Order: sequence, then structure tokens, then C-alpha cells
Amino acid sequence: MQTKTVETRHAAIRYLEGGQGEPLVFLHGAGGMTADDPILQELSSRFHVYAPFLPGYGETEECESLRDMLDFALHGWDVVEALGISNPILVGHSMGGMIAAEMAALAPNDVSRLALICPAGLWLDEHPIVDMFSLLPFEMPKYLFHDAEAGAALMTAGLKMDDPKFLQDYLIRNARQMGMAGKLLFPIPDRGLAERLYRVKAKTVIVWGESDRLIPPVYGPAFQSAIAGSKLVSVPEAGHMVIVEKPAVVREAVEALA
Repeated sequence: MQTKTVETRHAAIRYLEGGQGEPLVFLHGAGGMTADDPILQELSSRFHVYAPFLPGYGETEECESLRDMLDFALHGWDVVEALGISNPILVGHSMGGMIAAEMAALAPNDVSRLALICPAGLWLDEHPIVDMFSLLPFEMPKYLFHDAEAGAALMTAGLKMDDPKFLQDYLIRNARQMGMAGKLLFPIPDRGLAERLYRVKAKTVIVWGESDRLIPPVYGPAFQSAIAGSKLVSVPEAGHMVIVEKPAVVREAVEALA
């Protein structure tokens, strides 16, 4: 994956690009992404992948003019236009899935295939979603991974918490990311998406890890019932980070949209 920059009305957006085939736009979740992420490696083995960093993530600067979900959905389409592609396969994970679903509802004739991976965006009172902003770092793996121990090892690999400069940069980066994510997810990840999903015309697959403890798998059928003709793929032995634990299964689900 190569790192590139594209100019939009609101900001200069850094993005990752790689692979060959049909254009696919991947929208990351609140935890961000790196060029080495397994899901990007899998998708780029089959598609021409464009993966933009949301404002506040990676080397993309924060953008105060993006304030609510409508702003972020329109910004997503601005990025697609700036990349010079049309009718991409739109794929989003978690918070990125929430944005992708909003984009597909906002412009139903501009996307024909949509993949939502453990997406945020709905709220069921009987199945509340964990408040990620209240979790301490050591608590995250059990909510994100089927195998919490292996997940913890992945999340801490390469972290130099005994290096003051690294720790300072890490905390600043995390604050930037959570500040941006909070616009969409805090205090609860509900911005009215349920009232707009009926507009989605794209052929849609919803992928959910059966061990997801952050956004319970019961939200999968909720999305499926709201998007006409959509298909739900439940993935055993995978949690919210199914894109790390079972990336090949996710890629196969996206391929099946063709």
C-alpha cells in the first residue's frame, strides 16, 4: 500500500492505495488503520483499494468544519470525487461502516455495492453498546477480539510505553482520534441512521464477528432488516476486529457482491 494525498474542499486527505481490479473505498473505524492491516492486504489482493484516513487520523489534519454525520458523509463523497472514481465498492468497518451506510443512504444511485463490517450507527435499548470512551486501554482487547490474549498482544506490539517521547506522541494521537470519533459516537452511536437506511439501494452484505462484545451481533439482523435485500454473514471465532482475526472471510464476503 502506498501513501498518497488528495485535496478536498475541507482538508488535504492522506490515503492508502494498492492492488488492482475494481475500485474499492475502505473506511476505517475509530481505532484508525495502518498500511500493514490484514484487511487491506486481503482486499488489495482482489481490488484496487483506496483507504482514506479520516480527519484527525494518520497524517490527515483535524478538520473543525466537519461537525456532524451529514458533514462526514458529504466529505466521504468529496474524497471519492477527488480520487476520480465512480461507483466504487464501498466498505466500512465499525465507525467507518456507519459513515459508509450514511453515504449509501445519502446518494443511493452512486454506489451499487456496499459492505458493512460490524457497523455502528443503530441503537437498541435492550442491547446497549459499550461506551468505548469510558474504557481503559487494557480493557479494550476483551471487547474487540474473540481471543482477548492474542488481541492484547497485537494491540501492544511495537508500543514503547517506557519512552517518554513515544508516550507523548501516542497520547496526542489518541486524543486527536477520539476527539474526531466522539463527533459521531459520543455519548451513543446514534445519529438517526435507522430512519435513513430504507434509502440504500446498493447490493449489501453485513459481516459480523459472532464474538463481538463491543457492538453485539444482534445488531446484524437489525441492519439486515433495515436494508432491503441485504445479506448477513456471521463469522465464528471472531470479534469486533473480524478484519484482523478473519480478514480472508471478510474479503470473500465482499467478493460475493460482484
